[in-house]
Amino acid sequence: MTFGTTWHNLLENVEELPSDATLVTPLSRKAFGVTDVQEPRVLIQYRHDDETIPLQRDQFETLHRRIQNAHGEFDLDRLPPDAEPYATVLSLHPRFEVDDRVGTLTESETLTGSPLVDATENTDDGDQEREEPDVDVYADALLLIDALERHDVTTLEDVETPALVNLYTLLSDVQRNANDLRQEVRSVLLDRLHHDQPVSGQFGSVQRTSRRNRSLKDDETVLNAFESAGIERERLTTVDSNKVDEALEVTELSESDVYEVEESEYVRKADVDEDRKETRLQGLKDQLAATEGEEAEELREEIEALEERISELTEFQSGRSFHESARSG
Repeated sequence: MTFGTTWHNLLENVEELPSDATLVTPLSRKAFGVTDVQEPRVLIQYRHDDETIPLQRDQFETLHRRIQNAHGEFDLDRLPPDAEPYATVLSLHPRFEVDDRVGTLTESETLTGSPLVDATENTDDGDQEREEPDVDVYADALLLIDALERHDVTTLEDVETPALVNLYTLLSDVQRNANDLRQEVRSVLLDRLHHDQPVSGQFGSVQRTSRRNRSLKDDETVLNAFESAGIERERLTTVDSNKVDEALEVTELSESDVYEVEESEYVRKADVDEDRKETRLQGLKDQLAATEGEEAEELREEIEALEERISELTEFQSGRSFHESARSG
């Protein structure tokens, strides 16, 4: 297949992208979008940058030739500076695939999809209809955020006791409910992850791993097993895991003869992108500050209502005053 045919197939796939599709460079993980598709070039723009960058057809052809010279597997580390978007855009062609985990761009006859493109993400959060999630940790987190904004927790010694009680209570609730939700998320992720293959999100990455738990079988089973292997009962009159491990080393018994061994799969956090979290938080603050018109008025009304609700829920009451108010109600 000539590059001319490859190029036109690529342009067709690029044109089919939604206007708000987010593309990501494979090594530096910089987000960008396609602003226009022309016969000799593809125009892109990095997020939070006003400059339009043309990706020229002849440079795509050069990259294609390098992939062929590398027998269909090109090392992304060999890309010239600022050339990462070429690899991402080329991966929109069904015969080219970027593996950002091992850092390669490959060509094959198997149709693939690009892991560097999110065609469903709307990058303008203001255009999305957002609803309050019906999970306990959400309400607790809002209350905690409000409490943290009202008190200077950098000098806890100066915070009054009622406020500290509120903070401690909210922190405990957030921890408990967040852990419950984390376990639910983990159980779903387990079905989607493979061993030794970290999966990245916006703020970090996770991977599937396993843990191994073992517990001694009942005393009689353990003692009989070692007795049959030539270890006298008197040496293990009370079954202790340290003594058992020492005895295992001098016999041909297997671990499963004396231990109940159980392996379980779980999800482990592999990495956290603190910079991305800070950027996201700042973006949310900027968005709120830039809100104008009817939307701003509605937002202010919602905030005022939320503040009243938070004030009522976080107001400190002793156990006695609580029960008195309950009886009067």
